[in-house]
Amino acid sequence: MTRTALYAGSFDPVTNGHLDVVRQACRLVDRLVIAIGVHPGKAPLFSADERAAMLTETCGPLAAAEGATLDIATFDDLAVSAARRCGAALFIRGLRDGTDLDYEMQLAGMNGAMAPEVQTVFLPASTGVRPITATLVRQIAGMGGDVAPFVPPTVAARLRARFADTTS
Repeated sequence: MTRTALYAGSFDPVTNGHLDVVRQACRLVDRLVIAIGVHPGKAPLFSADERAAMLTETCGPLAAAEGATLDIATFDDLAVSAARRCGAALFIRGLRDGTDLDYEMQLAGMNGAMAPEVQTVFLPASTGVRPITATLVRQIAGMGGDVAPFVPPTVAARLRARFADTTS
């Protein structure tokens, strides 16, 4: 039996924190589905296809190194619905600090009420990536700052190109 987990988020952009969660998750499961949330009311920096490409290029090798299969999906409904569609028995959620824990416990409770067959697993962030958020990465990149310590090199290049396009 294949143990499948769903790791849902916006991944706009993919950060080293996301990679940390993916690496840890792939040690626990046979198949990890990274589900990109697509919401019509939000205007992401990168399209869902661009985020999928970044996730494939950065997380694919991590999954392979841990012996896990990686799939990328998008969803525009509830994460519990996405988990059911992909056959996930686990939700993977990363925790950076106590504030994350408070929110994630509420989310796990609600998801558990809607989909009791899907267990939430919390993975604590490694020390070096705890302060990283995609929101801060976007802000730093948008103001011309160096995001290299916070994202994979290919993502840093995409951010530089994206913001160079907006200032031209």
